[in-house]
Order: sequence, then structure tokens, then C-alpha cells
Amino acid sequence: MRALITGISGFVGSHLAEYLLEHTDWQVAGTVYGPEDNIEHLRDRLELYPAELSELETVTSVIEQAKPDYIFHLAAQPLVSLSRRDPWATLANNIRLQLNILEAVARLGSTTRILVVGSSEEYGLVQPDELPIKETNPLRPTSPYAVSKVAQDMLGLQYHLSHKLFTVRVRPFNHIGPRQRLGFVAPDFARQIAEAEAGLQGPVIQVGNLEPQRDFSDVRDVVRGYHLLITQGEPGEVYNLGSEQARLVRELLEKLMAMSKVPITIEQDPERLRPTDVPVIVSDCTKIRGQTGWRPRISFEQSLQDVLDYWREQVGK
Repeated sequence: MRALITGISGFVGSHLAEYLLEHTDWQVAGTVYGPEDNIEHLRDRLELYPAELSELETVTSVIEQAKPDYIFHLAAQPLVSLSRRDPWATLANNIRLQLNILEAVARLGSTTRILVVGSSEEYGLVQPDELPIKETNPLRPTSPYAVSKVAQDMLGLQYHLSHKLFTVRVRPFNHIGPRQRLGFVAPDFARQIAEAEAGLQGPVIQVGNLEPQRDFSDVRDVVRGYHLLITQGEPGEVYNLGSEQARLVRELLEKLMAMSKVPITIEQDPERLRPTDVPVIVSDCTKIRGQTGWRPRISFEQSLQDVLDYWREQVGK
């Protein structure tokens, strides 16, 4: 069997490549656009396609060459903050890339299974009486990024209904782990601690709002869920993927601070505050559990330790 991972050199893509190489006998290919540091250790085991996926002809050519049985579409602009600064760039990028993947598979008449990766951000403004969040919850997106993910999600459904493509849709909740880029809460905090330990900055962490409660999973559990969904999920269906636990952002920070080798103080930075912060986000994963048996395995504390150790290594380079 052959798998194609778009955005294979990214945070999630690199972990998914590792998982598939370790736990399956599949041939693994991927598209790359930008830095490839995350997959340097895998390079001799991967089939790589340097490609910018905004043109349908390029996407069609990659799929014709790779001949995948499975496509994990992970290439996207992932930052909520960037989507607010430049809304159209995020909308154009995320929607166009998803559309090109689906259209290319439809035109080629392929039986490829496609994992359409949305986001818990699609749910947006969730009411307290709607917790935990089921897949049937209304979508009330609060950022251009969230809107782009709703569009990707609905395109996956539309191409299943209109073209009979085997699309499985997933809405992952917050995931953390080594190699996550800056702009997300765990790496932002961890890098500041690592730099303070190395004497590169003062022992002060700049933070935004610490009171929201979020549903954090380890990226290595998430990619295991992706593999289960693309092989066992029902076509056209959508599945939540999360820990089913709501944790304060403050708890995440305090656990990282407890791992620090130097005393750390906290300072709020107004620039890090979001215009809209939903108080509590927590998933109901009954559906994926019933379909695949998936449950998270890696503890929150282990995830944070691995994130901090990763940034210690980066800062030390």
C-alpha cells in the first residue's frame, strides 16, 4: 500500500511519517514546500515531491506519480493569529489546496481514500450547555482560519456526496509535541523557558490569557488516530479527535515551569490576547472510540516534558 502525506515536513506530517514507517509496511511519500529539517532523519525512507499545491495541474501530477492508496492532507496555514492579520491568504491557501486534492482524485477516477483534516476551531463559540462537544454541534467559527477549516470539511463532504470519493473527515482538538512551530501555546512557553535556562533571556515568560480551558492531546496519539480513521472510518463521516479533558492553559504553563531548571515569573503581554477566547473547549470522542477503539495513550506530562526537551535542544544549537 502507498500513502501520500501533503505537508510531510511539517509538525504533524513528520510525526505521521514516522508512525506509518514504524507501524505499517506501507510505502510513504509526501509533498514538501519549505524547510525539511523535521524529516531529515527519514529522508532515505521517503519518496518526496517538492511541490507548491496551489495549482491543480501540479497536484494532479504528484498524485499520478505517487499512485497513493491513501492521502493524508495536512498541508495548510495553521495559525489563527496569522489568519486574523491576513484573512484572505489563509482562506485562499487552505481552501484551494483542499479543493485541488479532491478535484485531482475525482478527475483521475481514483479509489484513493482521503483524510480531510479540519479542526476543533470549526466549533468556535460553544455554549456551556453544549459541552462536551459532539460532531453534531453547530459550527460558529470565530476566525478566518476556522472558516477555512469549515470549508475544507464541507468540501470533503461535498466530494463524497457528489463524486463518491472515499473521504473521511476529522476535527482534531489541540495537539502538542516536539517539533511544533512557534505561534502555539506549548512551544511558545517552552522556548521561553529554554532560553531563560540558557541565559538568553531573563527568567520571565510573556503570556496571553491563561484562563481558557482546552483539550490537549499528544501529536503522536493524534497521528495514530489519523491512521485508524483512514483505514477504518466510514466514508463521508466526521470524527472528533481529542483527550476528552479540559485543562487550563495556566495548568500547562505551571507544569512547564515546574520542569524548569531556573525560577520563572509570569508577565502578561496584551499582544498575545485573542479578540475572542471561548472559555471551555472539550471533546466528546465517543464516535471515533466506537468506530476504531482509539484512545490517547501519552500523558499530558510526558508531552510537555518532550516539548520542553525539544526546545532545550533547539536553543542549544
